[in-house]
Amino acid sequence: MDPTALIASLQEAVPGAQIESVPSVDLQTTMYVSREDLPAVARALRDRPELAFNLLAEITAVDFWPREPRFELVYILVSIPNRLRVRMKVRLSGADPHAPTMIGVWPAANWLEREVWDLFGISFEGHPDPRRLLMPEDWEGYPLRKDYPVQIRKTPVATEALQVTAEEFRQNVERDRLTRT
Repeated sequence: MDPTALIASLQEAVPGAQIESVPSVDLQTTMYVSREDLPAVARALRDRPELAFNLLAEITAVDFWPREPRFELVYILVSIPNRLRVRMKVRLSGADPHAPTMIGVWPAANWLEREVWDLFGISFEGHPDPRRLLMPEDWEGYPLRKDYPVQIRKTPVATEALQVTAEEFRQNVERDRLTRT
């Protein structure tokens, strides 16, 4: 299905939705969707038989600081029965970076949204478990933001390195070797 037909199908399914098709280098259909229309467009992408985007492969974000809108959410969707891929993007302002959760449409969004929140600080309204996934619970800030300070000096609080003696290390290696044979 070409991008024009895909966009036409979506606009038929979600009348009045702001959907903008954009060219891409890799020839993968790429479109922008407004934050308000995201849930309806996502359901149409999943539920319409000619689309059937039943797999959410990835959610990530891009920080275009200092430009506004600062963030873009990027959803990579796959239609296994129709052998299609689409890249759906949502522009978000730097002052209020949030979007509705997509867990009700694609359950795989759970950890992907947590990862985006953890690294970019983009929150997802209605997410059932909005807590850190990759960074320690006491971490301050969002490390993939372009204005995040690179040179930080922070003592580890959440965990400490595991220290073993040379003899304990040898015993562990030997025990591991014996269990694998």
